[in-house]
Amino acid sequence: MLFPVTPTLGLVLAVLLVFAAAIAAWASLGRSREIVVAGLRAAVQLAAVSLLIGWVVHSLGPLLGLLAVMFAVAVRTAGRRVTPNRTWWWAALPIGAGVVPVVVALLLTGLLPLRGIALIPVAGILIGGALTATVLGGRRALDELGTRWGEVEAGMALGLLDRDARLEIARPAAADALLPGLDQTRTVGLVTLPGAFVGMLLGGASPVEAGAVQLFVLVALMAVQVVAVALVLELVARGLLHRN
Repeated sequence: MLFPVTPTLGLVLAVLLVFAAAIAAWASLGRSREIVVAGLRAAVQLAAVSLLIGWVVHSLGPLLGLLAVMFAVAVRTAGRRVTPNRTWWWAALPIGAGVVPVVVALLLTGLLPLRGIALIPVAGILIGGALTATVLGGRRALDELGTRWGEVEAGMALGLLDRDARLEIARPAAADALLPGLDQTRTVGLVTLPGAFVGMLLGGASPVEAGAVQLFVLVALMAVQVVAVALVLELVARGLLHRN
C-alpha cells in the first residue's frame, strides 16, 4: 500500500486542500472556492465509487451503467467548461469519438477483457484524457476567435468560407491542447512515473509488465486526445459549438 488509510492521511489532505485554496486567494486567482469544492467532491465521489466498485465489476448491466454515467458526467463537465450556452452538449462528439473506437478495438482484440476490474480503470483514463483535451482545445479555439474575430472577417472578405476562416485562426491555438499529453509521454520515466506504472508495481507486476501497461496508456491517450481536439476544432469552426 502506497499510503496507509489513517486519520493522519485525512488531516494531511485537509491541510493541502486549505493550503491550495489559500494560495489561490492570496494570488487573486479567483478559484479558491472551486478548489475547496473540487476537493470535497472528489472525496465524496471516490468514497461512493469505492463502495460501488465491488458490486458493478461482477455484473454487466451495472458495469455498463457506470460507464454511461462516467461518459455523461465527462460530457457535461467538458461542455460547460467550453461554453455556458446550450451548445455544450456537442462535447459528446469529440469525447465519444475518441474513446469508443479505442475501447472497442481493445475488447475485440482481447487485450482488454470485458470485466469491470479492467474495463472501468481503462475507460476512466481514456474518458478523462478526452475530457481534458476537449476542454483545452475548445476553450483555446473560442478564446482565439473572440480575440481575433477581425481577422476571421478579413478572411471571409477575401473569399474564404466561414469554416475555413475560423480554422485559420483557431487551429494553432486548439493544437496547444495536445501539449500536456505530448510532454507527459516524452518525459515518462525521466521526470515522472505515472499512476498506471506505480499501480502495477504495487499490485505485484514486474517492472517490464508495468512499463508495457504504462506505454499502452500513454499511446492510447494520445490517440484519444488527437481525435478529441480535431473534432472539437471542427465543431467550433462550423459554429456548432460557440459562445453567445
